[in-house]
Amino acid sequence: MMVEEIVMKIKFDQLVETFEEILKSRGVKEETAHIAALNFARTSADGVYSHGVNRFPRVIEYLDKGVIDGNAEPECVFAAGALERWDGHMGLGNVNAAKAMDRACDLAKIHGIGIVAIGNTNHWMRGGDYGWQAAGRGCIGICWTNTTPNMPAWGGLEPKIGNNPLILSVPVSDGNHVVVDMAMSQFAYGKIELARMKGEMLPVPGGWDTDGNITKDPAEIEKTHRVLPVGYWKGSGLSIVLDLVAAVLSGKNSVTDIGRKYEEEVGLSQVLIAIDPEAAGTREDTDRIVKNVVDDIKASTPEKEGGSIFYPGEIEIRTRKDHMENGIPVLEEVWEKIQNLKK
Repeated sequence: MMVEEIVMKIKFDQLVETFEEILKSRGVKEETAHIAALNFARTSADGVYSHGVNRFPRVIEYLDKGVIDGNAEPECVFAAGALERWDGHMGLGNVNAAKAMDRACDLAKIHGIGIVAIGNTNHWMRGGDYGWQAAGRGCIGICWTNTTPNMPAWGGLEPKIGNNPLILSVPVSDGNHVVVDMAMSQFAYGKIELARMKGEMLPVPGGWDTDGNITKDPAEIEKTHRVLPVGYWKGSGLSIVLDLVAAVLSGKNSVTDIGRKYEEEVGLSQVLIAIDPEAAGTREDTDRIVKNVVDDIKASTPEKEGGSIFYPGEIEIRTRKDHMENGIPVLEEVWEKIQNLKK
């Protein structure tokens, strides 16, 4: 039986100020704290609470434990034209990733494409933020990260591979960018937990049960910790290759290394790519192509009467607009926990 939870509405600016204050109280420099705070607030405004307000206390815990170095600066250690390799020096993952994507966009404006591979970094929170970041600068964005081992390779029992989120974005002049943000697992663990708490089955199979069968039952999946890769063996294969490319380009940890070296999900490797479509065309060309595709998709006949078809990123745009106007929903318990982090 679920306990009714009290939800508060917090303004975006108040979230930013609160996050920034708490980060600075841990000795994080003002500029670094501001970049991190904006990331947490934007993620929450888009409705991804698991990587925004709900994740913030864990990051502070890691700072307090010294697992994350709040004042580390990412450093370029190798450059070859449009490709750079960076060392994140175990700094705040969302700050490192934001700076890496910004640099990738700078390189794209020079070379048409920019690639920054960063290792020795930490959880970047919501990867989709860097897709929106690239699109905001008029670039196509492609980025991914590896993770701690949290998913079995296809045909295996033990967690050997990561759910390695992959993000792709396409810019549109009016800011209504097309952005897909997907992990390599069918459902995140947070979604599985929420379904179990609500007493609901998952809409499609999400993992294995204790008898070794694929199931929609979230409680069974939680018992086995065997989540299902998207596309079954295809998602498993894509997870492995994304991990390898990130480790090879960054020269740092693979999922295998992370699992062997650390208890926490730290020391990650990431790739952030920006492509400038205006290097080979015009902004109007991109807008026209996107509009033709989106209009055609949204003209589809809904499978259910009165249903809607959304393009990737559209729901986030609607959610963001509502939350920026009316406040961001935060569980009272979570807000109290964040307030208690103040010094």
